[in-house]
Amino acid sequence: MNSIDEKLKTLGIVLPTPMKPVANYVPWVKSGNMVYISGQGAVVEGKVQYPGKLGVTVSLEDGAQSARLTCINVLAQLREAADGDLSKVKRIVKLVGFVACTPEFTDQPKVINGASDLMVEVFGEKGRHARSAVGVPSLPMNLSVEIEAVVELE
Repeated sequence: MNSIDEKLKTLGIVLPTPMKPVANYVPWVKSGNMVYISGQGAVVEGKVQYPGKLGVTVSLEDGAQSARLTCINVLAQLREAADGDLSKVKRIVKLVGFVACTPEFTDQPKVINGASDLMVEVFGEKGRHARSAVGVPSLPMNLSVEIEAVVELE
């Protein structure tokens, strides 16, 4: 067991089997030592968690939990892209977070912190990343949060 696996275990995180694409795309692409992970959502065993919109049906706290769970699904895809070994991660380069919300909702960064905080918890300094947090009117499958990632491997 490598240090990242130990860290996940300490955090009580069991990475799920990566979700299959729901449309005509691949879940991740490796180009050289870079991995580009397609947008993921807070889905557990095929069921959307925290569905809806921030500012209407989803609280800020639940939005951050949705982002954290979404990030766990990002990590599951990343583990597959890294041939099962998350210790190959050299750097989490960038996260792009989309938050389904009302036009008046402006706390997208606080929502996406749920994912950013997890990356730092798991990878330490290697988990610090550039980021965007964008409000959108809706997301596929009524997700409240969708996150994509760019990661550099050793």
